Amino acid sequence: MSAFREGGRFPDLSTAGVAVALVALPFVLPTVTLASELVVFAVAAMSCAFLLGMVGLLSFGQGLFFGIGAYVSAILLREHGWATLPAVAVGAAASGLAAGMLAVLAVGRRGVYFVMLTLAFAQMGYFAMLALKDYTGGENGLTGVPRPPLLGGLGTLATAETAYGLLALLAFAAFLLVQRVSASPFGSVLRAIRENEARAEALGYDVRAFKIAAFALAGMLGGLAGAMHTIFLGFVPPNVIELEISERLIIMAIIGGTGAPAAPFLGAGFYVLMADLLSSLWPRWLMLVGFMLIAIVLFMRGGLWGGAASLFRRLRPGRTRS
Repeated sequence: MSAFREGGRFPDLSTAGVAVALVALPFVLPTVTLASELVVFAVAAMSCAFLLGMVGLLSFGQGLFFGIGAYVSAILLREHGWATLPAVAVGAAASGLAAGMLAVLAVGRRGVYFVMLTLAFAQMGYFAMLALKDYTGGENGLTGVPRPPLLGGLGTLATAETAYGLLALLAFAAFLLVQRVSASPFGSVLRAIRENEARAEALGYDVRAFKIAAFALAGMLGGLAGAMHTIFLGFVPPNVIELEISERLIIMAIIGGTGAPAAPFLGAGFYVLMADLLSSLWPRWLMLVGFMLIAIVLFMRGGLWGGAASLFRRLRPGRTRS
């Protein structure tokens, strides 16, 4: 499997590992609901990890695209009676389109200026949601979102288990997409831009266009996760488009690592499980997550995935340490 960062590769079994993990989660975790939440946020964190690992862009706007996907799919399901899969697809596409439009304004800025622009976009999205309360429900959110058949009367999502099956399939499809992109010539150009933007431009690549395309793809992944969140909950709470969602996704991406497409599954799993365990023990559990994040940034620069990959290389027989 091709990783985001060349030279930091994990074993080729990662694709099979992700598939096995998605199948096993409902049986390993206490509830199917927890498993569904994990896969939703794994896809959302994947959008942040993709931008960080492939292009080196830190975006605080992924929560905006998460919210757009959630609201668009919910409106199509509730108000227009769409089937599930088309509503999810349009929600993801709407987020990708919005991300591409905003990228036209943002990718020309670098460093903290890019970060602040994405932060501003995220805040604008939240206030737009409040202003358009006739469509979004405002502070009350959108309730009563149905779970219609998947397509043309085929398939049903009547139970939590069948809903998880759809979410797991969508998460695996997103993983395969990101894996394929990272291994493609497009992914190689993005890595070249990340390592040396001036040199990539000197080689004749349209750096701006590649960045816009990458940002749009990341926005589409965030929108897909938002649509999955709507299927998971059956309603859209107003906090899906708050800035806190963007912060949470960045934390998940950093904890899991940005070195491979499968890394966000580790980060999302760690965060979701820690939240489920610690929140019942101590109301200030986020402080512990903060300490863990500091430790990972200082002592495990590749996140949990990078640490696991390093340990695997050291223990793998027939391999010498670099």
